[in-house]
Amino acid sequence: MSRPIQVMKFGGTSVGDAGRIRSAAKIAADTSKDRAVVVVVSAMSGVTNTLIAAAGKAAAGDESAAEALAKSLQAKHHEAIGELIANIDRRRELLAEIDALIERAANHCRGCALLGELSPRALDVIAGTGERITARITAAVLRELGYRGVAFDATDLIVTDDVHGGARPLPVPTRTKTQAALMPLLEADGIPVVTGYIAATAKGVPTTLGRGGSDYSATILGAALDASEVIIWTDVNGVLTADPRMVPDAVTLDEVSYAEAGELAFFGAKVLHPMTLRPVIESAIPVWIRNSFQPQQAGTKITHSVRPAPKGVKAVTATRDVAMISVAGPGIIGVPDIAARIFGATASVRANIVMISQSSSQDSICFVVQAADATRTEKALRDALYEDVHLHDLEHVKVNKNVAIVAAVGENMAGTPGIAGAVFSTMGKESINIIAIAQGSSEYNISFLVDSTGMEKAVKALHQAFGLGKQELGGEARPVAQVTS
Repeated sequence: MSRPIQVMKFGGTSVGDAGRIRSAAKIAADTSKDRAVVVVVSAMSGVTNTLIAAAGKAAAGDESAAEALAKSLQAKHHEAIGELIANIDRRRELLAEIDALIERAANHCRGCALLGELSPRALDVIAGTGERITARITAAVLRELGYRGVAFDATDLIVTDDVHGGARPLPVPTRTKTQAALMPLLEADGIPVVTGYIAATAKGVPTTLGRGGSDYSATILGAALDASEVIIWTDVNGVLTADPRMVPDAVTLDEVSYAEAGELAFFGAKVLHPMTLRPVIESAIPVWIRNSFQPQQAGTKITHSVRPAPKGVKAVTATRDVAMISVAGPGIIGVPDIAARIFGATASVRANIVMISQSSSQDSICFVVQAADATRTEKALRDALYEDVHLHDLEHVKVNKNVAIVAAVGENMAGTPGIAGAVFSTMGKESINIIAIAQGSSEYNISFLVDSTGMEKAVKALHQAFGLGKQELGGEARPVAQVTS
């Protein structure tokens, strides 16, 4: 390939209506004048939620859910197509293709209503419909602009394992299929428009990469194509020092390392899917976070080597979307396999453990999982530890959803003395009770659990204590110009 390849992903708000789709297509078209471009798109805003909700209603016996879904999706997408595609014949052809995809999703919902159940495999098929539609509309808009836009379903490109709802990509077959499908078009100066979020097993069974997985799709494809960079077009100016809804003087960082961005995503920052950076780290492909609403803004560059933060901490993040599970009782003491059984049960339901803490007396173990995983994790634990509870070796398995994780993140925290002391003395001054503490061996973060009501106060206090605001950072970062999320 003579020209460098840039993979650009547009999120739901960046393709949220006809105007946003046109803007996304224009960004891709302009970029394609001096480099090869691969576009990855999410579903239009709200569409994936609509699909998942309809599938759930159908499985619960609502026979009208399929028809309601079809009407809703047709109204939204027909309106956009009417604004975007001027040629009557091309518009009619596109509408027919979109309606076929919508009817396919509605038929799957009807099947769920008949069976009275929604399997993970069926949900993956239904949930990925929005991306399939957006890819076709965006490709058609590129053709309207005079470019060779071609829609591709990632089910024909990204090969994964067979875990539905959060599949993992298989790099070697993905690289083979992606290069075979996309390189001829790129060499002919065409612009592939690929569905984000969805993929397929080696046998062609549709899977999804997890909610927010379109970011992940972009970096998977970037690695497969040896791209020069990946740009995540979203609705904020980049990676911020904190959530501006909690901290009004949060600023946009010029650059963060892969490690810092990964920690921020893992602990609640919404700007990236937590798995996004894994495919590109080994090959050192830079990832940019940029604002499609303000494309003139430079954004944040994510790469290997960056300037350290003066005080060690570069950003503060937090999330309430977690639950603490505690297992306690005298039977834990001295039982060598208890931790293995606890975490084996957790792994059996593929729950994502965010942090772990164990008391010094070893009579309790608590860990934090994503809130969506809490119910099935609790059930798996109760099943695995039934005899221990019945014999009173264990006192309880409890779930607390009224908690939040707060994390201070910075690559320069490693080897900088006094950071932990500053974090916890700040919490003491604010009278915020800390429930549990964890620090990664990498020392790139200090995370702790608080009551959910104290989360915002904790974030504000840490942001101020480490001088991360506009006034303190000066030239280290740029003020937030606009937040639309």
